[in-house]
Amino acid sequence: MRALSLTILALSLSACGGSSKAPEAPAAEPESVEPESAETSEEPEKVEEASGPGAIPTSCHRDGPVCTADPKWVKKLCADLYPDVALYLFQKSSPFTHGYITRKTKAVNASGGVTSGDEWLAFDEEVVLLYHRAPNANGIQVSGAEGGYDAIRLDGSCVTLDSNEVTLNVPPKAKYATIAWRYLGDDTEQQLKAHRPIFEAYVARKKECKGAFSGEVSKKCVDLDAKLNQKVVSSLKDGSLVLEPPAKRP
Repeated sequence: MRALSLTILALSLSACGGSSKAPEAPAAEPESVEPESAETSEEPEKVEEASGPGAIPTSCHRDGPVCTADPKWVKKLCADLYPDVALYLFQKSSPFTHGYITRKTKAVNASGGVTSGDEWLAFDEEVVLLYHRAPNANGIQVSGAEGGYDAIRLDGSCVTLDSNEVTLNVPPKAKYATIAWRYLGDDTEQQLKAHRPIFEAYVARKKECKGAFSGEVSKKCVDLDAKLNQKVVSSLKDGSLVLEPPAKRP
């Protein structure tokens, strides 16, 4: 009887032990991921556009009897000397109106830029009109009662003219400022010399003047200098020479 009781007790304990399960380990919590700060995130690099000279206007700023250029561009142009741009504007394809000086006139640039070494404009000198200065009823006048113009000479300098100092009537023989060869860019000079009539006149002048552009020279040198100037003008105005936009420009 005692042996039977022990057997029943052993079976009972065995049944209880078999039904129990080992406790499972708690699941590990996921590591928290810090959101990437907007301050530390890399922004795309900003690429700055290379600054450089702007395009030379090729159309009238406004409709009217006188074709002038964009005033903002003219302001930049007249703040310095641009002999290359002057040649470009004097060629046949340029749309801007040409004017002619009615009397010997002092060269003044009201835009603040410098003028050329030739301080006087000759009677009948041809210029390109770039900006119309309307008469100002209030304040200081920078032109006559009827207004005036900012214009560019063949040497690349700007001048401010009263309306009575310039006319649109073409004279029998226009005069021109002297081209500033020593200030021309290489690109413009090469284009001029590539034109045979100009090259021949250039070689003749150089031989007589010994390459000098200032100081005392012979009368023949002066005459050949004027001939070279006229060859450039006639080639530009008749369209036989077409210049590319110069590298040096506002």
